[in-house]
Amino acid sequence: MSPYVRTVKTASGARAVQIVYSSRRGSRDIEHIGSAHDDAELEVLRAVARQRMAAGQGELDLGVEGAATAGRGAGPLPITSSRMGHLWDALTRAYEALGFTQATGGDEVFRQLVLARIIEPTSKLDSLRVLEETGVAPASYATVKRRLPVFADQSWRQRLAAACAAHAGLGPASLVLYDVSTLYFETDTADGFREPGFSKERRLEPQITIGLLTDAAGFPLMVEAFEGNKAETLTMVPTIRAFMQAHRLSDVTIVADAGMVSAANQKAIEAAGLSFILGARIPEVPYVVAAWRQAHPDQEIDDGQVFIQPWPAGSADRRRDQVIYYQYKTDRARRTLRGIDEQVAKAEKAVAGKTTVKRNRFVRLSGGTRTVNRALEAKARAVAGLKGYVTNLAVCPDGTPITAEFVIDAYHRLFHIEKSFRMSKHDLQARPIYHHTRDSIDAHLTIVFAALAVSRWIEDHTSWSIKKFVRTARRYRTIEIQAGEHTITAADPLPHDLHHALEAITQPNRRAH
Repeated sequence: MSPYVRTVKTASGARAVQIVYSSRRGSRDIEHIGSAHDDAELEVLRAVARQRMAAGQGELDLGVEGAATAGRGAGPLPITSSRMGHLWDALTRAYEALGFTQATGGDEVFRQLVLARIIEPTSKLDSLRVLEETGVAPASYATVKRRLPVFADQSWRQRLAAACAAHAGLGPASLVLYDVSTLYFETDTADGFREPGFSKERRLEPQITIGLLTDAAGFPLMVEAFEGNKAETLTMVPTIRAFMQAHRLSDVTIVADAGMVSAANQKAIEAAGLSFILGARIPEVPYVVAAWRQAHPDQEIDDGQVFIQPWPAGSADRRRDQVIYYQYKTDRARRTLRGIDEQVAKAEKAVAGKTTVKRNRFVRLSGGTRTVNRALEAKARAVAGLKGYVTNLAVCPDGTPITAEFVIDAYHRLFHIEKSFRMSKHDLQARPIYHHTRDSIDAHLTIVFAALAVSRWIEDHTSWSIKKFVRTARRYRTIEIQAGEHTITAADPLPHDLHHALEAITQPNRRAH
């Protein structure tokens, strides 16, 4: 007699599944598989028993049982669906917490494109494949193309910016950080928007200039695109004015690097009546530093020492009183002096004819004569270690008098916006190499902007990088198994750290550690 599966009732009322084996003398050997308390559990246990009986045995496919019997054969139970449930639900939670669902009127296509870019940045067409692998039914590509002009519309972008501003809780005394970057295109044809311009990477391809505005923690507030040949200093005031007008703010405190601020730019900021904390260029030794050195000829400047130079407005000036803070850092001086030594050494080799003259500020060319500019070298060494910060603020946001510590700390927050740019360029791959028209580029940047906001929200609540969170969470899927007439839901067990990260997302008042 062949082994068979039987179901018996236990004393507790549950149903036990057993495999009954026969012997030559009529005695039976019984293997207990498990006890079931409902029909679904019973069907799973019976499937396990059938698989165990068939282990190591070849099966003759007579077409009697198979996939059509939904798990009643000895083969594996079919998986009817599989999704990255933990990852998708967490990203959706962040998207909704930022108010993007309300801001976009519940547009499902936009939500899918934003979250798909976080999971795996790729083209709009390939993002449909990402959504399918995630376990989400994607919109058709025709629908995606039809919706892109809507996402490029200025009013759509303003609603997203309004949601971000509401999340950041901005007010008149809030700090906002500003910086620019460039995105290049793999084409050699300029079109008035994509134009060759200054590139830190020394690229010659057409590019566009991106102005990003964030709060003091680097959370994105607004992104604007400008022509690739537009000077960086001409992008800040239009972006800030557009942001303030959209959110009816009378004043914000702008924090920007010295490279963003030309003399005309600073005048425009002052004319707009805005508060600012800006990096200040130091072309020569400041008066207060020179006076200190004269009074202390045999003393080195202490590490972290701050010199304060008031700059009151004149009767004809249309600006507020300003203060310039000069801070000296020993480590900064060491790095600067090392760079000067290297440049001077190269300049000396160039003057001696041992190397060609390249970009070296210490080489002076007068007619056909090359000399080392010792006066410029002395000036550069004299200001090594000094960093300038200028502000027109009279009080801190809490109402207390302005301090050097507050100004310098606010300026150093610019590393947050640099992180946001790195995330958008690398983690979200913002460079729109597949887009050619202005509408397509604007729509793409809108999607990247929203994805950056969701990513920063996830990082803030989990203390994980978005790259680590996606890489970890996407491995744990939720699957549905068909067992007879029943559908069983199963999931991979979560590791302890991921469980706490997901808990911090679903419970916003908590933070993962």
